[in-house]
Amino acid sequence: LQQQRLRLQELASSDVPGRSSCRVSIVVCMDSQALGRHKFDQPCAACRLLHRKCGADCTLAPYFPPDDPEKFARVHKVFGASNVIKMLQTVEEADREDAVKSLVYEAHARMRDPVYGSTGALFYLQNHVQDLAVQLETTRAQILEFQTRRDQMLSALLAIPGQLNYPPVYFPAVDDMVTMEYTDVISSSLDRDSAYFSEPIQCGSPGYCQAV
Repeated sequence: LQQQRLRLQELASSDVPGRSSCRVSIVVCMDSQALGRHKFDQPCAACRLLHRKCGADCTLAPYFPPDDPEKFARVHKVFGASNVIKMLQTVEEADREDAVKSLVYEAHARMRDPVYGSTGALFYLQNHVQDLAVQLETTRAQILEFQTRRDQMLSALLAIPGQLNYPPVYFPAVDDMVTMEYTDVISSSLDRDSAYFSEPIQCGSPGYCQAV
């Protein structure tokens, strides 16, 4: 084939008027046909592994190319070639590619985990989702608790002394020093508010009041 191609190229390059372009197109056409025949003559990975002739009606050829033999080797080891063909024949042609992907994934998982296969991965993911759900509920409960404490603190800071009883406010702290700092802040805030509201207030112009 290589010698014929070189011969045709020599003929195409010869100085014959009106024939160069035609011969060049013939060479290109023959090269494409030769490549097409060469590609068609290559058996798929399934037929190569099974040592059989790969025809145009091969069911496995579109999904197991010859350049990826490991893909079919895993599927064949787990399911068997005849079972794979039967399963693909029961599936619509438009869905066969997805079916092959599922078989390849299942075969790979089964080889890694011969006992559970892909079911083990599903169990792991389900347990992980459940753990995340528990963490989410715990976080939501903590947020609700912090919001409640914040509301209590704001109520204590904004309440007028003598009219409302201050509820006990609990501040979580890493150590006692942080707790003391929070207590000092609340006490100073309450003392300042009590001193301000205990003084008589005189209002002058609208919207302006001051302590006497």
